[in-house]
Amino acid sequence: MKKKPVKERIIETALVMFEKHGYHGVTVDQIVDECGTSKGGFYHNFKSKDELLYHIHDVFISYLLNKAKETYDKESDPVSRLCAIITSFTKIFDLYKPHITVFYQESTYLKGDFEQQINEKRDEYRKLLFQAIREGQSSGDFRPEVPAEISTMAIMGMINWMYKWFKKEGELSIETIARIFNDMMLHSLLTEEALKSGKGEQFLLKTEPA
Repeated sequence: MKKKPVKERIIETALVMFEKHGYHGVTVDQIVDECGTSKGGFYHNFKSKDELLYHIHDVFISYLLNKAKETYDKESDPVSRLCAIITSFTKIFDLYKPHITVFYQESTYLKGDFEQQINEKRDEYRKLLFQAIREGQSSGDFRPEVPAEISTMAIMGMINWMYKWFKKEGELSIETIARIFNDMMLHSLLTEEALKSGKGEQFLLKTEPA
């Protein structure tokens, strides 16, 4: 079997070690020993351990932000936009759970420009989610009495907490979990008129026949 590229091996090894021992509990020497490369190989790909931590964070945040932008441009109505954004947000845990776990455990150690760049992308994502909700309020689809700011933070908090409990081998698929989240948020946000007209129906849980 062909050996994985050095950069990929370093990242995979660091993810396991950071998650188990913490960022400051792992040295560059330990990372290169564990993944079978050299310090030269490490510093050819990363200028420092801090840059490695930044890269781990940036990979999934950039992917998440790009997916949200694609969704926003693709969907034409606020309800579909919000649900598609929630779905892509949920599915990222099936792709990047180790990255996200390390992020929440070790993000306080990211400093300077690295911290600023990550925070700017997180803020851009939050604003896009907020905008979708506000547009739904303006169109009459979402209840205006439910503050968009709180709804935005509720969605982000609800989904982000998956890093604590989501397991790929669990009983529920990632698609089912996304549908549950969408169902919960739509029943909280949709106006009675929007519900009666069938807005977002394709994103709701299906009632089992008696």
